Amino acid sequence: MTTTTEDVQVQAPPANPVGRVRGALSAEVVKATAEKFGVCVRPFTMEVGDTETGEVRYVPVPCGSTVESVCLPCARKAKALRQAQCREGWHLTEEPVITREKPSETQTELLTYRADLAAHYRDVVVAGDEVEAEELRAEVAGVDAELRASGMTGRLPSLDEVERKAVKRSTKRRQDAPNLPRRKVSKTTVGREFAGKFRPSMFVTLTCDTYGRVRPDGSPVDPASYDYRRAARDAVHFAALVDRWWQNLRRVVGWDVQYFATVEPQKRAAPHLHAALRGAISHETIRLVTEATYHQVWWPAHDEMVYTDRKPLWDPDSRSFVDPETRAPLTAWDDAVEAVETPAHVVTFGAQVHSKGLLGGTEEAGRHIGYLTKYLTKSTGEVVEAGTAGQQDHHDMLHTQLAVTPCSPRCAVWLLYGINPKGANGKTTPGHCKGRAHRRATLGLPGRRVLVSRKWSGKTVADHKADRRGFVLSALAAVGISKPEPAPDRFVWRKVEPGDTRCPPRDQLVMRAISERITWQAEYSAAMLAAAPPGQETSAAAVLEAA
Repeated sequence: MTTTTEDVQVQAPPANPVGRVRGALSAEVVKATAEKFGVCVRPFTMEVGDTETGEVRYVPVPCGSTVESVCLPCARKAKALRQAQCREGWHLTEEPVITREKPSETQTELLTYRADLAAHYRDVVVAGDEVEAEELRAEVAGVDAELRASGMTGRLPSLDEVERKAVKRSTKRRQDAPNLPRRKVSKTTVGREFAGKFRPSMFVTLTCDTYGRVRPDGSPVDPASYDYRRAARDAVHFAALVDRWWQNLRRVVGWDVQYFATVEPQKRAAPHLHAALRGAISHETIRLVTEATYHQVWWPAHDEMVYTDRKPLWDPDSRSFVDPETRAPLTAWDDAVEAVETPAHVVTFGAQVHSKGLLGGTEEAGRHIGYLTKYLTKSTGEVVEAGTAGQQDHHDMLHTQLAVTPCSPRCAVWLLYGINPKGANGKTTPGHCKGRAHRRATLGLPGRRVLVSRKWSGKTVADHKADRRGFVLSALAAVGISKPEPAPDRFVWRKVEPGDTRCPPRDQLVMRAISERITWQAEYSAAMLAAAPPGQETSAAAVLEAA
């Protein structure tokens, strides 16, 4: 029996198939593999020259991002380091020792050279030679960079001598704030021990005051009566209020309380503080200090804008902004501050205060460390992202108020109120400030997400990273795997210029880093298996993640 083409009915595939799954892109595969092995997915490339062999290599340097949506491996490493820092300093039983290096000969020579440059700069400024003054400023900036690279910390004196007007403010406490008992603060940072073996510490949560009733999603019940102005100003000055709270707490308890704190937004987009405090403090003391803490903002009044439809103009002759019609100079910042008789705003905490005592090494303490660092891998915009229409409208109205709320003495928003801010020049745009407080994505939240006191663990984040790296190297050395580290001055590092044809593609560098990480994990797993007792399982991924 023969079969013709007319007997067979072949159904042609549709022209545009729906639901067809395409293959993954190579870049996505590389990224997923890098995330699997903890390798940075968006490194920047450095050219490394070996001064002994003359070899030139291109090395991927991790981006160091703390946001998962930008780089998942780097964000997780940063979070792990912060968790280690919090855990190590929370329940210390001995005072942390901070040892500083003595000034080196190189540092003293650089500082001597800087002093000569500063003296020459003052002479040039008096002579009015702006071109040479700019060259000297650039030279001093280069010397400062070398001093920082040598390990020096702290601030250096400014080249320009600024005449400061002594503004007297009353130090008398406000009548509407409770009085606080004051003690001399001792240098101790370790809390008391109870019953010869218990040394508890505290977990505290502080919030902003109420601005009106809100729904479960944080949006106001009545937007017309919600105090957006006070909400915006409290957000701008929240960091200063928190600093005052640390000071008051130390003065009341009489010892140098150390803290590890994070700032997060509530659903209503107001900032609130979670803090781990070393040592035991009574709940009543924490409540009393919170009620009595306030921060007065001694700024010029900024309730009514002077310029709305028209903006001040820059006058190069007087080097000041002037009125667009009368050409009269606006009030200088120092003159405006000197005329202030009452604070422009007073920031206080809300009535809700949560405090809890915890013992070190317990499961509950571990949960609170995770709670403290919960949002560290998310950007501020991701944390305050609106999920409902009510939240969206609420954020829009708060941002509208933040746009006209000055964030610092140098904020360009002051020009809308008829005041010349500090440092104003011809490039300043009235009403437009690049500060974080005015951004729609941040809604006034401070830039520092983590607040750590100086004597918390006695170490910086770099020190904790070095400790974890040292642990891995010692574990490898114990089983005969040596990782010698050459002298740092042997290599010369240079940033790769755009268009360098010798530089390999980023994906190639990432794949090379993946191969190296696989080798390291195999070596460390072998070291852990050799060191562990029989029958005990050991995972290398957790330690290598931050190495």
